[in-house]
Amino acid sequence: MNRGAAKVSGMTTTAPRGAAAREGTTMNGLRLIHRHAASFVRFSGLGSAVTLAASAALALLSQWIPWMAANALTTIASTVAATELHARVSFGHGRPGLAGHVKSAATIAVGWLVTSAALGALAALRPGAGLVLQQTVYLSATALVGTGRYLVLRLSVFAEQAPRPRTHDGAWSRTAYDAAA
Repeated sequence: MNRGAAKVSGMTTTAPRGAAAREGTTMNGLRLIHRHAASFVRFSGLGSAVTLAASAALALLSQWIPWMAANALTTIASTVAATELHARVSFGHGRPGLAGHVKSAATIAVGWLVTSAALGALAALRPGAGLVLQQTVYLSATALVGTGRYLVLRLSVFAEQAPRPRTHDGAWSRTAYDAAA
């Protein structure tokens, strides 16, 4: 029986050309979606946990040192902790190194600008906005920033590297690397 043929009730049927390849592609696509969804859930959970811990640390520190200093310290500490956790746990990347920390801090700085702009726009458009509307705008902007931050970290800062094949003598083969990509 040829590839793609199946025996059904004594009759042989043939699957359309490429059906097995499409099935493999679909399974690979599902695995990819599952892997990224799991990574996003870990990213969200860890980010939330670090934010809550930073909030508690800020409340405690602000009793002994000025609030602005406590805020700066907790922001720096939580950024470093979150970067380490995201690199290792969310993305399975390993230690992020200085460049990873700097790029991650840049995404946080951009996020702060976006949330600040959203609240500034709200204040300009609705000067007497209540707490519920302010929190709705803030949390919506934060969710947007978090999703954008995930994408930047996943696709750029902690991107998966393509394996680079070696030749039989251990040297990197540019031809083999190009062929694998």
